[in-house]
Amino acid sequence: MMLKKRIISLVLTLVMCLGVAIQADASELNETKEKASQLESKKKAAESEKASLAAQLETIAADMEEMQGKIEKKEAELFAKEEELIQAKVEENDQYEDMKKRIKYMYENGNVQFIEILLESQTIADFLNKAEYINTISEYDRDMLDEFQAVVKKVEKQEAEIRDEYEEMGEMQDALIAKQDEVSTLVAEKEAEISELGSQLDETNAKLSELQAAAEAAQRKQAEATSGYQPSNAGAAVVTGNGTFTHPCPGYTYISSYFGYREQPLAGASTNHKGMDFAAPQGTPIYAAAGGTVVSAAYSGNAGNMITISHGNGLVTIYMHCYQMFVSAGQSVSKGQNIASVGTTGNSTGPHLHFQVNVNGVPKNPQNYF
Repeated sequence: MMLKKRIISLVLTLVMCLGVAIQADASELNETKEKASQLESKKKAAESEKASLAAQLETIAADMEEMQGKIEKKEAELFAKEEELIQAKVEENDQYEDMKKRIKYMYENGNVQFIEILLESQTIADFLNKAEYINTISEYDRDMLDEFQAVVKKVEKQEAEIRDEYEEMGEMQDALIAKQDEVSTLVAEKEAEISELGSQLDETNAKLSELQAAAEAAQRKQAEATSGYQPSNAGAAVVTGNGTFTHPCPGYTYISSYFGYREQPLAGASTNHKGMDFAAPQGTPIYAAAGGTVVSAAYSGNAGNMITISHGNGLVTIYMHCYQMFVSAGQSVSKGQNIASVGTTGNSTGPHLHFQVNVNGVPKNPQNYF
């Protein structure tokens, strides 16, 4: 008898030690999950910023291409206007030279020209006609010179306007090039940031995998250590409550998280809480809320060790994060039967029972059934 008690005492001590270690590992696991989540969010934000910068670069490149086309067109206009100005100045100069020659001729011959006109004229009318012709030629020279000078001024003004536009476009092109360089630098910096975040995320995920493997191994060791032990009341019926259900953790009615919306307690947890959490020490007995058939009793990811019981007519109760499970799938249980013990397996902040009620697959507030 004494030997049996000592064995039980040793088993309980081992279980408690393993439980403390599991809780410590769970804390580090949750912290690592949170870090991984933050890094992933930062990486996604950086990638989004990089995509935005890349879109800016594409827009700038398109603007530069359009501006280059305008500059080339303006260069052609400027070249044509320069050619036109050269030709206008040549024609102006030719007219000026011709006029100078005629003026010089008329000056050098002076009155002789008019005397010859007088002598050669048969009549006064003939004389007047010839004199008027000479005056007409002089006026024509002056008019033509004025016209050519006006053309030169007009072309010079047009050339100046085109040159101003050309220089303005050049400045705009320089501004686009500077903007392109600036955004390219930002893209390079963002790529470096993404690379660094990716490396940190890889390291964190690797650590997370190690911690998860270690947690699962610790839970297996804990289960192995207690595989031959059950509390004296395991499987016993303890019925309490006056509603449809008996309380799954009699004596531990403190609700650490209610049904419905809540703030996220840790990374990976839902803000839409589908059940109620009863805080209780690890190893506290968990009882079937009502009689029924065990649908499943196994480890299930974030839920940890989980038991699902069908009570008929679409009514189902679920018990998560169990430390030990004393029933198996297909087994019939009675209302108040000890089916498990409180633990902190899966995604958990500490020892507690997540108790959930589903009706035809839809979560309902468990408080309505007590």
